[in-house]
Amino acid sequence: MTAKILGVPVQTLGNWVRLSGKGQLKGAGDKPVSPEQMELARLRAELSRVKMERDILKKATAYFARESL
Repeated sequence: MTAKILGVPVQTLGNWVRLSGKGQLKGAGDKPVSPEQMELARLRAELSRVKMERDILKKATAYFARESL
């Protein structure tokens, strides 16, 4: 699910987790990933999740509004 939210293949996410655990996670071009970049990626993933939840709630509200009429 996390890979889907981030828009990356599951294998890639697994590699990132493994490398991060070893302290070897690098950014594009073999540059170390800064804490700001990590925070930005986390916030983007959270925003994507929140948007998905919002869309689900909109649909549920519309459905129940129709049912009550």
